[in-house]
Amino acid sequence: MSQDAAPGPLSGLRVIEMGTLIAGPFCGQILGDFGAEVIKLEDPRTGDPMRQWGRSLPQGLSPWWPVIGRNKKSVGLDLRQAEGQDLARRLIATADVVIENFRPGSMEKWGLGYERLSADNPGLIMARVSGFGQTGPLSHRAGYGLIGEAMGGLRHITGEPDRPPARAGISIGDSLAAMHAALGVTMALEARRKTGRGQVIDAALYESVLAVMENLITEYDLTGYVRERSGSVLPGIAPSNVYPCAGGEMILIGGNGDTVFARLCEAMGQPDLARDPRFSTHAARGARQGELDELIGAWTATFALDDLLRLLEEKGVPSGRIFRAPDMLEDPQYKAREAIVSLDHPVFGTVKMQNAFPKLSATPGKVRWPGPDLGAHTDEVLSGLLGLSQDQISGLRAKGVV
Repeated sequence: MSQDAAPGPLSGLRVIEMGTLIAGPFCGQILGDFGAEVIKLEDPRTGDPMRQWGRSLPQGLSPWWPVIGRNKKSVGLDLRQAEGQDLARRLIATADVVIENFRPGSMEKWGLGYERLSADNPGLIMARVSGFGQTGPLSHRAGYGLIGEAMGGLRHITGEPDRPPARAGISIGDSLAAMHAALGVTMALEARRKTGRGQVIDAALYESVLAVMENLITEYDLTGYVRERSGSVLPGIAPSNVYPCAGGEMILIGGNGDTVFARLCEAMGQPDLARDPRFSTHAARGARQGELDELIGAWTATFALDDLLRLLEEKGVPSGRIFRAPDMLEDPQYKAREAIVSLDHPVFGTVKMQNAFPKLSATPGKVRWPGPDLGAHTDEVLSGLLGLSQDQISGLRAKGVV
């Protein structure tokens, strides 16, 4: 398990990660994937809850931690003790970036607000990830992914129209906030290159969701139309749906463009459908979306999935299977691009996980090691960066500071 300096585009960048759960730590994961030295400060007794969250394995560990903790160094540090806060300040003074996703005001309460930190380190970039942002009437509230997804508009349009709003099946709001924070870090680094000064990145979870809601606001503003839940389709975009195959499997087909729809009709053995006034234009297909989907579904149900995929590929019609984890591990496209990597783990043996994305041609990211044990790098970091002796570290450990 090599922990040598990474060759990625962020090589030489030092990041102090102080967040927990997903929104802050995923930001740190992204930066670490591309070469940053990420030093994660964790409660020395319990660590990040991500060490236990999710489907725990017999060893009492979560399969989530090897992923979100990868490429990071773990330092156990109690930020609620004055000595712990002092050590954090000293570590941050050596860093380029600090990430935190505590409730707004927590860092200031610990004497770790940006004004104080930047006084010692003017080039410091602080990424602050929270539910509602650092300002505004809701800023003091604890922010959770599901609340941000709802406030940002995603929950209302997700699911079937005759059922309550559904969730995406992953913590998409937290992940979007983390990605916006990581994007903010890279932009702030470019600004610092020009000015020499750092700044604060204020990434609100609900705003990060809002950012990907396409024209939802503008559409309402100009037309009064409020988007509603529409299940597996986008209203007016047809055909673009999931269809049944023989044996109970499902296929996704996207054939809403005029030329693509014509090729789909040829594959169906019904080329006249492309000239039928009911379906010959984008608007007409959208107006008869349900009727068209029934016609296509009746046809797809006569094919085995693999046979239908081959036929549609020959005809140039976008289509695909609905992937699960077993499909990903066997798929030739995944293998050709090394989308899944295997790493040695001290407890699990070998673990598989997604690679670092996107792919950069000259300075690609890399997964160098999985999430480490709690406090695995405490002595290394405190002695190497702060010059503490082993006796000093042992004394701090005896007091529960580290």
